[in-house]
Amino acid sequence: MNTRELQDRIIELKKEKDVCILAHAYQSHDIWEVADYVGDSYGLSVQAAKAPQKTVIMAGVRFMAETVKVLSPEKKVLLANDLAGCTMALQMDRDKVLEMQKENPGYATVAYINTTSELKTAVDVVVTSSSAVKILKNMPEKDILFIPDCNLGAWVAKQLPEKNFKFFQGGCSTHMNITPTDVRIAREKHPEAKVLVHPECRASVTEQADYAGSTTGIMNYAKESDCKEFIIGTESSIVQHLQFECPDKKFYLLSDRCVCHNMKITTLYDVYNALLGEGGEEILLSDELIRDAKRPIDRMIELGK
Repeated sequence: MNTRELQDRIIELKKEKDVCILAHAYQSHDIWEVADYVGDSYGLSVQAAKAPQKTVIMAGVRFMAETVKVLSPEKKVLLANDLAGCTMALQMDRDKVLEMQKENPGYATVAYINTTSELKTAVDVVVTSSSAVKILKNMPEKDILFIPDCNLGAWVAKQLPEKNFKFFQGGCSTHMNITPTDVRIAREKHPEAKVLVHPECRASVTEQADYAGSTTGIMNYAKESDCKEFIIGTESSIVQHLQFECPDKKFYLLSDRCVCHNMKITTLYDVYNALLGEGGEEILLSDELIRDAKRPIDRMIELGK
């Protein structure tokens, strides 16, 4: 089968089998085109909970599929490719969180959603890159232990000077690879372009950008802006998606290192095989783990209102 034929077969199968397909924003465009919902990890989990289908296939990475299972425990959740992990999510475990909490008594623990479900059971609230500032601003606690991404944490802290932050020195290897030199070179090549970056980048990069924000924020900025050229400082797939959505504009990748290999692992055929029951991995979590991991996510929803 060619790509179009495979996509048509996937669309037929998901209707026949009553399956909801979720695609993270960093997935390739051929997967986007067969998905029921596209978005960030939390947004996809919310859509999955609302979807009438009882089976969900996640084209993304493991912590995203776990979050879907936590919010929809009654549903069968499949990770399209069982090797799709996240280096940031593996930088800390629950024991490390408990150790840091003992070293910082009185601090509220805030975890980026890019973490395992087991780790989430030890924290007070979960945040996303798009919601972190609003949620932390609404928290009554002044002392914040932010984990695991120190770059995102520092970006949030800069906007909330009334809070006192401590960080774990972790982060996204893809975004941390972007340098100020990359920004300088890209601006020299494309002097009319706006630089849009993710706050997982180091501060020396975000400070040079015209805009720093979540993946959804970057895409909305580019689509709504009157400018015609943009340099994109996040996962390379976003350039492709924006080229499809804004054919009258030009998009350039900030660096050739803006590639998440875990996101690139999942293919259209992985989604197809998961639909056939011949691939993927079912996400299984204990009732206790689901209950305890859901608590900080529920608080995120409450504080984000």
